[in-house]
Amino acid sequence: QVQLVESGGGLVQAGGSLRLSCAASGRTFNSYYMGWFRQAPGKEREFVVAISWSGGSTLYADSVKGRFTISRDKAENTVYLQMNNLQPEDAAIYYCAATTVTFSTSPPTYIYWGQGTQVTVSS
Repeated sequence: QVQLVESGGGLVQAGGSLRLSCAASGRTFNSYYMGWFRQAPGKEREFVVAISWSGGSTLYADSVKGRFTISRDKAENTVYLQMNNLQPEDAAIYYCAATTVTFSTSPPTYIYWGQGTQVTVSS
């Protein structure tokens, strides 16, 4: 049974940092792309960033370039999202997901999803 389990969310002041983790289990992800999405109340789920599990190449949404960094630890089967200079507009539930579609930014193409972790940013 495939599981993606996010952690690391919380409350932070504007300008602060958080690191999210996504622990993956239940299969090998060598041919997968791991993505982070976020969803704020009343808004659609939004692509944030994706990483190739095998090669480590990445794709970022323009809104987070230069502030967020995705990485993966193959030995620990974990994907990380380092978020710096957080702003109130970054507040959302952040989801980890997995797809076999190359650098897809579309939620329906992602096969596996975590339960999400809340990020709150105070101004």
